[in-house]
Amino acid sequence: MLEGITRIVDRTRLALHIMRASSQLYGPSFTGLAQGTRKLALTYDDGPNHPYTSQLLEVLEKHGVHATFFLIGRFVVERPDIARSLVDAGHAVGNHTYSHPDLTVLPPAQIKSELDAGSRAIEDVTGVSPKLFRPPFGRRNRRILSMARKCGMAPVMWNAACFDWKAESSENIGSTLISLIRGGEVLQFHDGGHRKLGVDRSNCIKVTDEILLHYRDSGYEFVTVPEMMRTSVQPELAPLGETPHLIASAPDAERTVETGP
Repeated sequence: MLEGITRIVDRTRLALHIMRASSQLYGPSFTGLAQGTRKLALTYDDGPNHPYTSQLLEVLEKHGVHATFFLIGRFVVERPDIARSLVDAGHAVGNHTYSHPDLTVLPPAQIKSELDAGSRAIEDVTGVSPKLFRPPFGRRNRRILSMARKCGMAPVMWNAACFDWKAESSENIGSTLISLIRGGEVLQFHDGGHRKLGVDRSNCIKVTDEILLHYRDSGYEFVTVPEMMRTSVQPELAPLGETPHLIASAPDAERTVETGP
C-alpha cells in the first residue's frame, strides 16, 4: 500500500513539473534573470491576431520598446502581413507550434511535425528562422525540450504570468503583474487566442501601455528575450549561434504556477 501511495505522489510531482513554468526538471528552459535585475522582457503568445497584434505594435512603437512574440504557425499563414510587420519593426519572434496542441500527449513524430511546420510557416513569411520555442499551454517534458533543441531552438518559459487570457479587466491584469515584478522577469501576455483569430485582447494592449509607462519611469529597461539571454550565465539556453556572457542568472523559483493557453 505504501509503495502504491509513493508511486502516486511521484506521478503527481512529475505532472506538476510539466506545468510549472519555472521548472528545470525536464531540461533547461530560460525563465528570466536574477531577481532585482533592472531588465524586463515582454512576451506575447498565440498571435498574430487581427486587429490586436497590430494595435499592440503601435503601443510598443510609441514607447520605443521591442518585445518577443511566440507565433502559431497556422495564424502566420492566415495573416502573413501581421507576422511580417513584427519582424520589420524589429521584434523577436519564436515558435509556438503550428496548431497549438498539447505536445505532452503526442508521439515524437507529431511533436517534430508541429515544430517543423511552425518554424517553416514563420520562415516562409518573414524570412526569419525562429531560434526560440515556447510550448503550448506551457506544458513540456524532456522529450519535447530535447526535440526543440535538436531543431535549433532554445526553450523559453516565463516567471511572471498575468493570466490575461482569463482576466475580466485590465485592472486585474495590471495588479497581478505589479505584485509579481521584482526585476529580471520574462512577462507572459497573450495577443491572441489559440483557437481562432479575432479573440479580444484589448485589455492586454491597455496593460502593456500602463506597464511600460510605470516601469520605464522607475528605471527599468525593456528588452527582447534574445537580448536578455545574452546577459545570462546559462550558455546552454542561448539560441543557436549566440553566447550569453555577463553575470546575471535565471531565478530558481517562479512566482506563478498556473499555465495559460
